Order: sequence, then structure tokens, then C-alpha cells
Amino acid sequence: MFTRFAPKTRRNIIRILPFGVIWFGFSVIFLISDYAAVGDQGGIPDSAIQLDLGIFFFASLAVSAVGLLVGTIELVYLHDRFANNSLTRKIVYKTLFYSGLLFGVTLITFPIAASMELGAPLWDERVWDKLSTFLVSKTHLNTAIQLSTMLGVSLFYAEISEHMGHGVLLNFFTGRYHRPKEETRIFLFSDMKSSTQIAEQLGHLRYFDLLRAYYVDLSDGIIDHGGEIYQYVGDEVVVSWPVEEGLKNRQCIDCFFAMKRDLQQRGDWYRQHFGVVPDFKAGLHVGAVTTGEIGALKKEIIFTGDVLNATARIQGLCNRYGVDLLISGDLVERLDLGAAYTARPLGHHRLRGKAQEVELFTLA
Repeated sequence: MFTRFAPKTRRNIIRILPFGVIWFGFSVIFLISDYAAVGDQGGIPDSAIQLDLGIFFFASLAVSAVGLLVGTIELVYLHDRFANNSLTRKIVYKTLFYSGLLFGVTLITFPIAASMELGAPLWDERVWDKLSTFLVSKTHLNTAIQLSTMLGVSLFYAEISEHMGHGVLLNFFTGRYHRPKEETRIFLFSDMKSSTQIAEQLGHLRYFDLLRAYYVDLSDGIIDHGGEIYQYVGDEVVVSWPVEEGLKNRQCIDCFFAMKRDLQQRGDWYRQHFGVVPDFKAGLHVGAVTTGEIGALKKEIIFTGDVLNATARIQGLCNRYGVDLLISGDLVERLDLGAAYTARPLGHHRLRGKAQEVELFTLA
């Protein structure tokens, strides 16, 4: 459905849509409960809008649109602005911001609904009298509580999604991996060069700050090329693609070079703040994995299979061959490198613990 969009745009759309769904679902629940609470039309206070089918649909669609707006603001604009703030500051700043936003939305949508109810134009004095009555009524307080509930649930979803990863959270909700399934995936294992020396030079706290910036700078290249971050392991980043996605337009290869380019472009910033510019080496391989939910005290969706160990060991051979990128022969056979890259063979190597040798390539 969203395949014509760029990967980053597609990712943002998929992350924002649940906000609209959450707000739509709660709006329907609240509208029905409010209608049931007052009984017949005569029980509705003067400050409230009398509900009919047209107003019901308008209210549901308007609230859904507000949810999409909140999702867009939260994920596209506010996320980076508050990334380095404490949780307390995030809550305070966002509460003030969204309170103003939702009050503004109320000032826009209530007169429209009142106009529909009264069958009068927006400039009719009765519409604005009804708005004035609403703003100082218990109905307004009830509406504010309902909007705050929808906002709180959607922001909670955003926090959980960020910590778990949107794809992982979605897979948990849909039960995609509730039963283990076998699939073929491409893996990229990246490892920061000279990380031990850098950690000793900077100390643990400053090294941690560098690591956070390093992860952020790698993320755009991964997102832009359809990769899914599977794990952060110390200074290692494990990226994965369903095989068709990773092979398409050689995204798994372009991802590596995009990550490299993004780090190099930030070189002056790293030198200024840390006195060192991080770099990395990587191994790429393809193979079958079993994917499923696992865990007793803490659930995770994990991959198991020989391809993960093999990819880690391929990456570990970069220093031996004096290259930053090693690719297995199995993956090179599947890739259409076109004129952009030339695969340079480095011979066969028996990986530790493996009976069969693996042919290795780098790109020239």
C-alpha cells in the first residue's frame, strides 16, 4: 500500500496511523457512553451538542484527524527536540504544548458542530453563545478529560513503540510471530573500530555519550534503506531485512555506505566534542532463521539460526583481510550489483565451528 513512498516516509506513515486509530476508537466509545448517560435528547444540557448521525461522523473524523496531527507532531517534530530532556521535563513541556493545541482544536471544532446542530451558519450569534456556555460548563471539563485520556494513551503508545521498536510492537499486537515461523533474512553486523581504545581515552560516561550520538547518526541510513535494527550489543549494531526487501535495489549494500557517509559528514562534530571520529566495519550474510516470541519474565521476538553466528564471524574477519566490508558468496550470488559496485573475491574461509568454507567478497 505504501511501497511507492520512500522508506523514511513510509515508516513515519506507519508509525503515525495508530494515533488516528487510537483517537478514533476512544472517540466512538466516549460519544456512545455520553449519549447513553444522558438518555433521551431532553436530558442533554444546553452546553452540549445534541448528537445525531451527521454530528457523530463529524466528531469521529475530527477527533481522528486530531490524533493524526498529534502523531505527526510527536514523531516528526517533538521527538528530536526532547530527545535529551529528562522524563519530567518531557511531561511538563508536552503537557503545556498539547493543552494549548487541544484547546485550539476545541475552539475550531465546537462551533462547526454547533452550526450543524442548529442548522445555522458559523457567524450566527447562537453558535458563539453556545461556545461561551460550553467553555464554562462541566461538559467542557468532561471533554477535556476525554481528550487528555486519548492523548495519554497515544503518547504512552509512542513511548512503548520507541523503546521496543515499532515493528516489534506491531508484530506483538498482530501475533505475527506468536507461533515460530521460518523465513529468509539478510543480516548486517557492524562493529565500531578501536572501541576499546576510544572507551579508555574518553572514560565510560563520555564514551556512552559518543555511543548514543553514533547510534543516532547510523539510524538515518538504516531507515532510508528499509533496514530493521534487531539488536544493539555494546558498540555493535545488528540490522536485518526480509530477503526481498534487502535485495531490492541492493538496499543492504547501499545501507552500509550510507551509514559510512553519514558518520564522515559528522566528523568535525565528533572531533570537536570527543576528539575522535568513530568508524565501523561490517559483515553481510543471508540465510534462513526461525523467528518467534520467546521469554518467560520478559517477552522478545528473536531470530535463531546459523546465519547469525556466521554473519558475526564474517564481520570478525574484516581486520584479517584489511577491509571494512565483507560479504558472503551466498549473498553476492543473489545481489544485482549493476555498474555501481564490483565484487572483489577474497577466497574461501572456514569459519570457526563450521565444516564448510564460505567464499568472501568485498566491494571495489
